[in-house]
Amino acid sequence: MTKTLPKDFIFGGATAAYQAEGATHTDGKGPVAWDKYLKDNYWYTAEPASDFYHKYPVDLKLAEEYGVNGIRISIAWSRIFPTGYGKVNAKGVEFYHNLFAECHKRHVEPFVTLHHFDTPEALHSNGDFLNRENIDHFVDYAAFCFEEFPEVNFWTTFNEIGPIGDGQYLVGKFPPGIQYDLAKVFQSHHNMMVSHARAVKLFKDKGYKGEIGVVHALPTKYPLNPDNPADVRAAELEDIIHNKFILDATYLGRYSEETMEGVNHILAVNGGSLDLREEDFAVLEAAKDLNDFLGINYYMSDWMQAFDGETEIIHNGKGEKGSSKYQIKGVGRRVAPDYVPRTDWDWIIYPQGLYDQIMRVKKDYPNYKKIYITENGLGYKDEFVDNTVYDDGRIDYVKKHMEVIADAISDGANVKGYFIWSLMDVFSWSNGYEKRYGLFYVDFETQERYPKKSAHWYKKLAETQLIE
Repeated sequence: MTKTLPKDFIFGGATAAYQAEGATHTDGKGPVAWDKYLKDNYWYTAEPASDFYHKYPVDLKLAEEYGVNGIRISIAWSRIFPTGYGKVNAKGVEFYHNLFAECHKRHVEPFVTLHHFDTPEALHSNGDFLNRENIDHFVDYAAFCFEEFPEVNFWTTFNEIGPIGDGQYLVGKFPPGIQYDLAKVFQSHHNMMVSHARAVKLFKDKGYKGEIGVVHALPTKYPLNPDNPADVRAAELEDIIHNKFILDATYLGRYSEETMEGVNHILAVNGGSLDLREEDFAVLEAAKDLNDFLGINYYMSDWMQAFDGETEIIHNGKGEKGSSKYQIKGVGRRVAPDYVPRTDWDWIIYPQGLYDQIMRVKKDYPNYKKIYITENGLGYKDEFVDNTVYDDGRIDYVKKHMEVIADAISDGANVKGYFIWSLMDVFSWSNGYEKRYGLFYVDFETQERYPKKSAHWYKKLAETQLIE
């Protein structure tokens, strides 16, 4: 059955500064922790990535030609403030003015994120968001951008607060590479949410035009056996770590009793304590109804089983299917049902999870106002033949997720747009260049762009709003 999306629906493409721009030390850009971390720990770097720093006119022209009318862009904090604060880098400011002007020239609305995994190295090595001084530095940076870039109509404070804490302090695949420290995970989540709330409050208090929100990754969590209370509990605890804690902070301005009971249990088992202050909750409370939109990044769901052993997490970074492992002491372990397909990187493909997550937000956080699906897409090892990629698997993945978005809209959810990850192929944080997501294939040697089959499909979808 053909499903239809609304006439004013945004069909976007997503990027991120460090994953797309390249030019990691060009025109006064300051270092980020990733520069050294990749060199020391991985087989790739972010240089030149997709060279978006120089190629953005090409990418935006392609976006316009293929019906992409919105783009997620992030500002590299260290292009504006090379050390995170203090002296402004004029060339960095000029670059973003030029980039936003090109977006508007091409009728591609920029949705601009202030922080997408790339804290300036000077602040990152000083504790990143575990250090409360860096909350102030972030708010100062946000204030500068709001004032400097009035041409931006849609602002996002952070991209994926959850995976930042998860990557830095649980899985350890992001710098500083700490593993299994659940207290640091929750403290990072909390301090970043306070930073978000302060920036949103400032934006509204100053009366800037435009809208502001936050982008959360919300992987849906299910019990492996819904009739087993221990599996249900495992799914609830896993949901608190990745979703509920940050959603509560965003829309309740506090953590519910159920959330804090789960957090306290996890920390009792794994050790550590949190620094949650009265003034933090005053800020969260003041901002809870000021978010104009929620961005949901959704790629996968997880099934949880009760588990009594020690924590062990193995990240599948090379696309060797079945090589990942995830089990947390006192929480549970991920065990996917046989009937659910997965990618080579063990990401579970389950569109219903997106529908369930949207409806959960609508039900539990009725002050959400509106939702954009700010990332969704399929990464795999594209085969480049005939100057294109016949990526039917990607088309099928996006189509099925679009269908459940249409269903959610029919069932009363206010979803206003979708941004495919990614507009063109980009560098992947923990997978390098083998894992591709783009509508446009990038030859990373020549930086030439080639439309994939999915780009033609997406163009037709954007023109007709018909999912078929």
